[in-house]
Amino acid sequence: MTILLFAMLGLFIFMMFRRNKKTQQQQAKLQSQFEPGVEVMTSFGLFGRIVSIDDAENKVVLELSPGHLATVHRQAVTKIVEPPVADEEPTAVPDDASSLTAQETDATPNAVVETPDEAGKRLNDEGKKDI
Repeated sequence: MTILLFAMLGLFIFMMFRRNKKTQQQQAKLQSQFEPGVEVMTSFGLFGRIVSIDDAENKVVLELSPGHLATVHRQAVTKIVEPPVADEEPTAVPDDASSLTAQETDATPNAVVETPDEAGKRLNDEGKKDI
């Protein structure tokens, strides 16, 4: 029983170190791709373009929008943002909503048409069922 317990503890420690090693490798690979002009996202959700990198102090200067710069720690940059694929055609959006509702009314020809007075009476009667 004791051997099984030590084996499980050893397996747990091995898996923990393996996961940490993979994470460090992924972080090192990501940071090797950093260069000025790359679109990135920080761990706190800011999107920007790398302007400069200071390896000595582990700082990255990001341009959030034209003329607005932010300096963040190098490890705060967690993701390189890939540009969207231009091969897909954009979805056509109609100018008005009438074409959208016309399809729905054609699809349900057996729908019951109710006048506003009938709808009000029906809704009032539904509330009285609890009494």
